[in-house]
Amino acid sequence: MIEVRNVFKNFNEHRVLDGINLTIPDGKTYVIIGRSGGGKSVLLKHIEGIMKPDSGEVIVNGVNVSKCSEKELNALRLKIGMVFQGGALFDSLTVAENVGFGLIEHQRMQGKELLERVEESLCMVNLCGIGNLMPSELSGGMRKRVALARALCIKPDMIIYDEPTTGVDPITADSINVLIKELHDKLKVTSIVVTHDMRSAYKVADRIAMLYKGKIIAEGTPEEVQSTDNAVVHQFINGLADGPITETLEPRSVLDKTQKINICP
Repeated sequence: MIEVRNVFKNFNEHRVLDGINLTIPDGKTYVIIGRSGGGKSVLLKHIEGIMKPDSGEVIVNGVNVSKCSEKELNALRLKIGMVFQGGALFDSLTVAENVGFGLIEHQRMQGKELLERVEESLCMVNLCGIGNLMPSELSGGMRKRVALARALCIKPDMIIYDEPTTGVDPITADSINVLIKELHDKLKVTSIVVTHDMRSAYKVADRIAMLYKGKIIAEGTPEEVQSTDNAVVHQFINGLADGPITETLEPRSVLDKTQKINICP
């Protein structure tokens, strides 16, 4: 469904994507891991056509995204459901209005058909009957579920999750992981998950890829990633302070041995 072919992207002198090659099969859940600021969001924006590569190609459903017209891009994006990190709900709209926003804006759907689609989407994330609530009345976990319902409401071919478990407690995070897994198994939708949460990655992924210094340095099943002999991947997935990722960084605190420490009373 998605092919990223030798994609390069620079911002001024800084190279963010350095010859990325990636294939995401139809109907699979593909997890992308990597350090903050490492280019994960930039890669997603290329897949959505928000950014264009300096060179290389991004193919989605057989269409070269980097060469699409604005009209073609808008049609493509209507097939992509996006679940943002913080939910990105409109505070002035009800839950139902948030969930149905894409259909109202782009497909001009209204009336009974819209209400039924919205309620169906809310029930898919175990939130039946809350359409009249405002986002301020929701817990953090509920907001994430509503954001997922909004993505589902357009009946997408692909769903992109940006840090779906960030900012919630471990129990809520696991319930979100279970939901992502259940929806994938039920709908057979292609999913891309960007996360730092390795428990989440192992639970939902068919395959995991690590992005580091602009390149995909490792890719495989959760089991293959956990048993990797790549030192960079090993340090990241285990959350270790010491290793090749940090060994070239400046020390966080350097104290000259000749200095005296004065402690004021």
